[in-house]
Amino acid sequence: MNRRRLLAAGAACCASALTHRGWAETTFDYEVPERLTRPEVASDEGGLWAMMEREERKLRRSPFVVSDAKLTTYLQTVACRLGGEHCPDIRVHLVRTPVFNASMAPNGLLQLGTGLLLRVENEAQLAAIVGHEIGHYLQRHSVDRLRDIRAKSAFSQFLGLFGLAGAVGQLAVLASAFAYSRDHEREADRIGAFLMYRAGYDVAEAARVWGNLLDELKAGQGQGPEWRNPLLATHPAPPERREALARYAEAMPGGSDANEAFVLNTQRFLDDWLQDEVKRGQHAESLALLSRLMARQDATSLMHLYRGDVYRLRGETGDLELALADYRRASQSTDPPAQAFRGIGLASRQLGQQADAVEALDRYLALAPNAPDAALIRTYVAELRQ
Repeated sequence: MNRRRLLAAGAACCASALTHRGWAETTFDYEVPERLTRPEVASDEGGLWAMMEREERKLRRSPFVVSDAKLTTYLQTVACRLGGEHCPDIRVHLVRTPVFNASMAPNGLLQLGTGLLLRVENEAQLAAIVGHEIGHYLQRHSVDRLRDIRAKSAFSQFLGLFGLAGAVGQLAVLASAFAYSRDHEREADRIGAFLMYRAGYDVAEAARVWGNLLDELKAGQGQGPEWRNPLLATHPAPPERREALARYAEAMPGGSDANEAFVLNTQRFLDDWLQDEVKRGQHAESLALLSRLMARQDATSLMHLYRGDVYRLRGETGDLELALADYRRASQSTDPPAQAFRGIGLASRQLGQQADAVEALDRYLALAPNAPDAALIRTYVAELRQ
């Protein structure tokens, strides 16, 4: 299918899926714009570029930024595959934060959170998010928003959309007046799907990644998904979004999920990212995430270990038994992590199973004698032996 026929198919798809919402054009003849040039300093956009450049210099020095060259190169390659001729202007920074987060500034600064990489299941799903952000960039949506919020106080907070190295607190900004409008989000979805198809990715993965995130957030108690993650506050309603993305996939079939490349480049960071997820303290969401990941791939000892930690820390009725079962599965792997025996010992101690607790904690200390909590664990063992 040549490009013109592809665009025509995309136009039919978009009109069918979205006209009932009253916002979609009857045609979607999207032509990727030429590379953006640096705007005049005196203009709104020029001032924003200058500020973002200052923020990017701060970002490069931030301890939150993951500096692994191989992983950064991989993420940059994915962005370039999607961005095409805009590749030289896109700079990817990976930020260590356990939440699902991505943002792109008008000067080409693209931030991705490690929590996002933990949640996507393959490269195509990663491409769905990156393509969506590039869609915002190509259409200069952030500049449109700036012109909508000319108040000085609002503008100072607008920087939080990109700055402070993806700090968790900055996500609140995304739920405020600085978030993109729903029309902007819909347009970015459309462009992102087109960029995915052009780059050879399976567009059907776009609907899956957003669906998985919503299912995870719904598992949490209390407020709805749009409050649990501000990224969703101004996004289209889930049924509409799923329908639209599914229609894009029908109009642009084929492509790869590129799972092997994704696993090859991210698997070695799984331990760190799972630790960060547990520390988030959102137990129901973490259990939904870990159970989903374990259902889609071989349940690694690390996943059993950290799901056990989540159950133990949550501490609801029956959770200690579930934690103990996960810890035991982790301990039975070919090369078990030392923390699995720590988990068995702590859970057994809480359940009053003293002999099992001593045996497991002794094994933990033998495997990790210099662990940060070794002194505390030795105290527990001494108490249990009295």
